[in-house]
Amino acid sequence: MTAASTWVSERLGVGVHSGRSAAGISLDDLVGLAIRRNPRRAHLLVSTVLGKHVPTDPRLVYAAGRLLGFLAAGELTGTTRVAEAALASDVAGALARAVDAEPGAAARLLVAVDALHDVAGATPAGTVVVGYAETATALGHCVGEALAVPSLHSTRRPVPGVRPAAGFAEEHSHATEHLLLPEDPSFLTAAETVVLVDDEISTGRTALNTIEALQADRPRGRYVVAALIDLRTRADRETFAEVAARLGTRIDVVTLATGEITLPAGILDEAARLVAEVVPSALVEQTAGQARPAHVEPERETAAPSPAAVTRAPVTRFATWPAQVRDGGRHGFLPDHEAPLVSAAREAAAVVGQGLVGDRVLVLGFEELMYAPLRIAQALADQVAAETLVRFSTTTRSPVLSVDDPGYAIRTTVTFPSHDDPDDGPGPRFAHNVAPGVDPARRFTDIVVVIDSPADTAELSMPGGLIDRVAGWCDHVHVVVIPAYRP
Repeated sequence: MTAASTWVSERLGVGVHSGRSAAGISLDDLVGLAIRRNPRRAHLLVSTVLGKHVPTDPRLVYAAGRLLGFLAAGELTGTTRVAEAALASDVAGALARAVDAEPGAAARLLVAVDALHDVAGATPAGTVVVGYAETATALGHCVGEALAVPSLHSTRRPVPGVRPAAGFAEEHSHATEHLLLPEDPSFLTAAETVVLVDDEISTGRTALNTIEALQADRPRGRYVVAALIDLRTRADRETFAEVAARLGTRIDVVTLATGEITLPAGILDEAARLVAEVVPSALVEQTAGQARPAHVEPERETAAPSPAAVTRAPVTRFATWPAQVRDGGRHGFLPDHEAPLVSAAREAAAVVGQGLVGDRVLVLGFEELMYAPLRIAQALADQVAAETLVRFSTTTRSPVLSVDDPGYAIRTTVTFPSHDDPDDGPGPRFAHNVAPGVDPARRFTDIVVVIDSPADTAELSMPGGLIDRVAGWCDHVHVVVIPAYRP
């Protein structure tokens, strides 16, 4: 069990058990544990390679996504060569060393994963990738990039003038409505095979809901569900087979690792009791007129030092981030769109790099906007001096209990109001593990906040907003605004 799981395991009796992995990767290397603020599910598996809740080396995030993509290619073509090559080159060991932050390990992992490209083979024609918002938007994009096929991600942001292709529910989530908004109406209807990408498969209900919706719209012969981890029980796997038979399709699953989570009886009540014990309900902070749950140790968050300087990096000018460059897969992303995005990300990283004031840098993306910030972070890591640490994570809608303990995966939480006029109304948003907490060595000198243009609102920069909140935990905030692609 990973060190970041012990706090929850000792108090709630949650067990994490590794299973079979085609690439030899241990579940323990991929997840830590935290407690949700969600009455429907007590625990949260916190990925060590996703770059969502935990600041992570961007090369590790990108490598894990491409590895999943290459394994999916093997599944699509019916070959075991990718998994065999991954085992032969000890990709699992390289990933474990990168997760442990061994110097240079993430870069070496990426080289090892890239070498799998030549054995993956060509992806069958008519294949498209769909990633789930918000956690798997970048992951889905990485899979689509590895497969060299069109990709799309679901969204919770309706766009005027774009008709939804499908909608579905993620039943355990705190925000369950997803939309698929491809610019090309034939994006999904023309696809013969759909690869659905998520960060984890717990029961698989989300994937099956999607398949039901897509089959009702246009029956097709095959689906592949790709995820970093697969935690389904035998009964869950039988349900997959039953749904496939009923719908007259094929459903395959490919993951980096499998395993089992054991949960004691009454865990929901015990988790609620523990949350109340750690964060008394009377402890409430007022932020921008909204009541919100306090950080587990609110005196540390409210006693932040004087705010850092804030700079808006000039990356929206045409020479750096052209308006026609797609910022992600909300409306569909073709292989030909990749090179312009990567080029723009490199130029943006060069602009940001000129203004850095220290050697501990966090590139912080924004909810569904994960892939473009990831590529900016990756480019920045390649451009800066070797001794400069670059990490990547994003803000989130996920409310999680934070406990500043090395045995817990979410050690601190910065909370701020939404700033992109969401369709479901305003609400609190979170940036986990951004504040250093009790360990000053975890403090970032620079935080690069990357948002898209619809999120560049007055709420972003107002007192108590995202910029103001993170400015208390670094020396300098760099704001990067990317033009949102609109059909």
